[in-house]
Amino acid sequence: MSMNEQYNHASRGTVLITGANNGIGLELTRKMLGEGWQVAALIRSAFPAGDPLITEAAASKRLRIYNADLTDFVSLHQALDAIKAGESRLDLLFNNAGGSFSELSYSAQGRELHFELQTVVPYIITMEMKELLLKGSARTVINTSSNVILSVQSFDPALLERPRSFRKLFGPYAVSKLALSLWTKELAPQLAAEGIMIRSADPGGNNTLRKDKNSGLPFYIKPLMKMFFHHPSYGAGLLYNAALGRHKDQPGIFLMKDKESALKFSEHAPAVLSKVRDIYAQEFSAIRKSS
Repeated sequence: MSMNEQYNHASRGTVLITGANNGIGLELTRKMLGEGWQVAALIRSAFPAGDPLITEAAASKRLRIYNADLTDFVSLHQALDAIKAGESRLDLLFNNAGGSFSELSYSAQGRELHFELQTVVPYIITMEMKELLLKGSARTVINTSSNVILSVQSFDPALLERPRSFRKLFGPYAVSKLALSLWTKELAPQLAAEGIMIRSADPGGNNTLRKDKNSGLPFYIKPLMKMFFHHPSYGAGLLYNAALGRHKDQPGIFLMKDKESALKFSEHAPAVLSKVRDIYAQEFSAIRKSS
């Protein structure tokens, strides 16, 4: 029995969390560790220093850290291979990494950055982690979406990779989150037939402002976040409930405030799934063949 298998045997299981080192992801990591889970963290930068729970968990290997720039397919590929080598199973996967960027930017592969990080990458990680999830017990994937998708007034899958315009929060960020929930809905029946549940969930309004980061939020949102938005532990709780709460046997649904909510533009779900599936097959999988 490997060391990680010994850890799993004595714990509730293993959860993979992307974007685990700040905001909602950090609070979700702390919650899972506090409840006896093992956490595999897929992150770009380090955890904040001085957190006793994180420090102890990392030292005891209850928290295992894998580093990658998720928007760079070569870096992501290396990290996912490391996870496959280092973990014996996964019970839960939280595709949580994301962010609202301040300007129109593009990934190393040439696609709009919100779309790459928040729509394409969660699909890739889900596909690459399927084998480990099937070895787990809960076998559940939660994709972090957003209630900002309700603001989307038009949706064209053909513009996801290279949008014609940019607005902070309500532009590519919102559209990419909607696209995430759409492919989640479309893929869910197939994964359910294989034994894996997948849902998307809005973590609600949380104060995730960071002093060291150029915000992609409209100027008028920032004071509202400081005064009225929840501590990120609130959002972590909603994601936790999305995975293990009363909706745990419902595939494909989009949750807001722990309640099922309808998705706009559902007629485009097949096209979005086809797009991310093609990117995975034609680009990401090709890295393995060429390496």
